Amino acid sequence: MQQLKPQHDPHTAHRDEARRTDYADDVTKTEAHSVSTRYDPDTGRRMKRAAFIFVMVLVVAFLAVRTDRFFKDRAIAAIAHDTATAPRAVDTIEAKAVGAVQQFSLPGQTAAWHASTIYARVSGYVGKWFVDIGDHVQSGQVLALIETPELDAQLAGARAQLEAAEAQVLVRKAQADFAKTTYDRWRDSPKGVVSEQEREEKHADYDSAVANLRAAEADVTLDKARMNQYTALSQFKKVTAPFDGVITQREIDIGNLVTAGSTSATTPLYVMQQNDPIRIFVDVPQRAAADLMRDRVPVEIQAPGGHGHVYPGTVTRTSDAINAQARTLRVEVDIPNAQQSLVPGMYVRVAFGLQPKGLVQVPAAALIFRSGGPEVARVDRSSRIHFRNVTIARDDGNLVELGSGVSPGDQLALNVSSQIVDGDLVKINATEPAAASQQTKSAASAGATPPPPSVHADPPATAHR
Repeated sequence: MQQLKPQHDPHTAHRDEARRTDYADDVTKTEAHSVSTRYDPDTGRRMKRAAFIFVMVLVVAFLAVRTDRFFKDRAIAAIAHDTATAPRAVDTIEAKAVGAVQQFSLPGQTAAWHASTIYARVSGYVGKWFVDIGDHVQSGQVLALIETPELDAQLAGARAQLEAAEAQVLVRKAQADFAKTTYDRWRDSPKGVVSEQEREEKHADYDSAVANLRAAEADVTLDKARMNQYTALSQFKKVTAPFDGVITQREIDIGNLVTAGSTSATTPLYVMQQNDPIRIFVDVPQRAAADLMRDRVPVEIQAPGGHGHVYPGTVTRTSDAINAQARTLRVEVDIPNAQQSLVPGMYVRVAFGLQPKGLVQVPAAALIFRSGGPEVARVDRSSRIHFRNVTIARDDGNLVELGSGVSPGDQLALNVSSQIVDGDLVKINATEPAAASQQTKSAASAGATPPPPSVHADPPATAHR
């Protein structure tokens, strides 16, 4: 039987050649591995069930959130409605009758009775100084010595010039005496012995000698005046105190060069003040100016931090004119200050005792300023608000005197909200506000000093300026 020869297959040959490498072996093994294509028929149903459950959870959560928000909105709306319809709580104060004397309190400042800046009258060097800041000095006491070598030389020259002028007077006087005797002899000689011309010449010589004597005497007067000038200037080498007081500034030291004069470029030597008595200046608003222009208005002065000590006094003088820029009246109060407890430049509280001008006194917080003018909110017995127009008789900032619209004993609401209208029912707080109570107590206390005035101390436009 004839043996068949195997046919040549190019793909097989190529595969046989590929197997000769490791990479070919790996490829052959990978491509020869079988891949499963089977799937579970319940897979789609399970995915649909999971998606449905997820959607239901979202729906339930959405409904829960909406329900919670709905009930919360209902609760908030109910609270808002109850709050809007409920009576508003207000603080009240009872209107008090005005007392016999009202204290009108304003800030003031102290000033020295005398204040002097001491400059050098002569130029030179500071040789010695004897007092320092805080020292109390007497009038005429030497404060410092100035060495003036130039002035001393000028004084010595003027003195020598005066002596020379006086000697010249003696010479001129001797010449005048000789000319006089000569003229007398020629004048009394018999006629014919001397000529008239010679007699006139002797007369002219005498007149000339007298004129020279008078000129020499005038030179003496001039030189004496110059010497007196230098002598007077030399006295300013001693810097003395012009009055009794205390030294507040010392600007010199030994060896400093000082220049005579008091210009802005000149450094002063000392500054001294007299503090007993002491002046107190207050700028009073225009509204109260008329009350303070009368004489002997009582005043109580208190310095902050002064342990409550009150200094009594009266209005000494006023400027009798309103400042056009500030619309205020300058008032001066002078008080004794023997203990030096007050010093110039201090801030003090000045309380003027004024006669009452209104019917009742209320805190400034009880006033309401609207387009129709100032008003108050009166609370009646049924706890309802009624707005009343009032007139302001006097305003010191925290306490206001009202001339009309309010009677003593009326209950007035404080710091009324703009949402409250006339006739609204309000709820009165059980306790009186601490601030209003404190203001009332401060006004009733005789020795108390009210707080600083607010802008209501003047009309709004004036206070703004």
